[in-house]
Amino acid sequence: MLYAIISEDVDNSLEKRKGVRSAHLERIQGLVDEGRVIVAGPHPSIDTEDPGEAGFTGSLIVAEFNNLKDAQDWADADPYVAAGVYARVTVKPFKKVLP
Repeated sequence: MLYAIISEDVDNSLEKRKGVRSAHLERIQGLVDEGRVIVAGPHPSIDTEDPGEAGFTGSLIVAEFNNLKDAQDWADADPYVAAGVYARVTVKPFKKVLP
């Protein structure tokens, strides 16, 4: 089943993000390699794809997991969580309807 992992950053998270970005992306790449990711990416804090020093306000991953517990466990082990990038992470089932 698909699950949405919706993460909200702490204020001024950019430097924390930069410090562990490669480890964060490496974990997601593992899911991509397994064909489990539908979409993944950050939420720019301003209305542009490259917010520069304005940074990001959070992230969204929609990916396939066996169950909610597996999705939550995966999200809890994210390097961004350990580094204090995220203030809050919500994991919930997602039903893809379109396209």
